Amino acid sequence: MEKQIHIAMLIGALTKGGAERVLVNLADYFAGEGYQVTMVTQYRKENEYPLNERVKRVISDISPQETTGNRLINFKRRFTKLRNIWKSEKPDVILSFIGKNNMMAILTSRFLRIPVAVSVRAEPGEEYYNSWMRFMARHLFARADGVVLQTRRCFDFFPEKVRRKAVILQNPVSAGFFRERYEGVREKTIVAVGRVDENKNHEMIIRAFGEIAKEFPDYKLVIYGEGERRQTLLELVRERGLSEQILLPGSIDNVADAIYKARIFVLSSNSEGVPNTLIEAMVMGLTVIATDCPCGGPADLIESGKSGILIPVGGTENLRDHLRRLLEDTKQADTLGMEAAKTAGAYRPENVYGAWEKFLLALAMNR
Repeated sequence: MEKQIHIAMLIGALTKGGAERVLVNLADYFAGEGYQVTMVTQYRKENEYPLNERVKRVISDISPQETTGNRLINFKRRFTKLRNIWKSEKPDVILSFIGKNNMMAILTSRFLRIPVAVSVRAEPGEEYYNSWMRFMARHLFARADGVVLQTRRCFDFFPEKVRRKAVILQNPVSAGFFRERYEGVREKTIVAVGRVDENKNHEMIIRAFGEIAKEFPDYKLVIYGEGERRQTLLELVRERGLSEQILLPGSIDNVADAIYKARIFVLSSNSEGVPNTLIEAMVMGLTVIATDCPCGGPADLIESGKSGILIPVGGTENLRDHLRRLLEDTKQADTLGMEAAKTAGAYRPENVYGAWEKFLLALAMNR
């Protein structure tokens, strides 16, 4: 029997990315617990995460027939369609993820007596990337019923009236990553996982490993993920004659299995919220190297030199030196991995999902 609380979730699409995975995991949990869950996305795209069959999917974008050459008219129609979705679905609480979706969730639900929680999934100054969006986020979020931020550093972006409503909630980690740390002979691979775009800066890993690849001919660098930079990076690899040692196989479904026995995991982003892929690597006990990027997610996760290594953003030479040292001293690498595995307790599903459930139910009950 379904519980009475109806949770609606809003995001642009369910394409494979960190924020999308968090929301799909949350939807799966709440549906499994018997809640009524509606997933509202503006688009349906290829390469999406699969959604629990008990979750209702609603598309909020206007049809090609409704689209005009006038952007203002198109916006008004999208606004009206989303507001009508809230009116017809009648959720008890709305959870929105990312950028303009958060603004739309607040604006379209005004005076409908539906509590709204907005979640900023990255560095706020990056997610709200121009002066108009920053102004709106800083002031409009005061009208939300709850605000979910990723790190303590994120609080500094917002005025006190928003900070009073803000909480930090951990990202749920898929159950497949919770397994005993692999203690056998590790594969001679360095791995990275994530969207292959400018921000993830996988080029830095390619250049760093490329400088020591001849010293470690048995090792491979494998970068899992799709994105607009993939073909450019493949060309860079070919130019350097490293196609046998550096691989970019694209997106895969079984990430946990693919990286489980890897020697080192690298996160090279210019900015991040709290990166799922880094949490997942640490939960499995991999040796991790990550940039100390804003808004401070990696620094919240890693005690540098104990449970992993933090390096400067864009620090190619620094990364190269740490890779060389850890590939030469695998005992030290394993020590770091064993410490990383100790972070698993904080991300166990029962703890993380329970906190999200308590947060959303409190909002729903106060409507």
